[in-house]
Amino acid sequence: MPTMTAAEKRAQDKAKYNAFLDVCPSRQLLDRISDKWVTLVLAALGSGPDCDGDPRPLRFSELSRVLAGVSQKMLTQTLRSLERDGLLTRTVTPTVPVTVTYELTDLGLSLHQLTRGIKGWAEQHIDEVFAGRAAYDSRGA
Repeated sequence: MPTMTAAEKRAQDKAKYNAFLDVCPSRQLLDRISDKWVTLVLAALGSGPDCDGDPRPLRFSELSRVLAGVSQKMLTQTLRSLERDGLLTRTVTPTVPVTVTYELTDLGLSLHQLTRGIKGWAEQHIDEVFAGRAAYDSRGA
């Protein structure tokens, strides 16, 4: 079997994980992180309950308050999927009642940097998007 150079190995790995290909497993991850609740959970955990501080663990109830409109079921499903993907950790503290906190892992923090930028972009440019929608709709297209 012939040996591969480092450049050939990188090219092979790049071809293996190309999200533009329908068989690429990275598409599953893109599906997960493109969900609005995933983006908002990552932003909240990475910024604390006031969403402008430092990353820190949050309890389920704190996350629920920060994420207006999320159902208990949806928040639970989102947190479980992020834990399964290794993006956050769930810590149970045996108190009365039991305290459960969620915290981003290093992998989750790296993704938080990107989602925080997307969240900020959306907040900064929503008026322009509304104007674009209104202009499009007024054309009757």
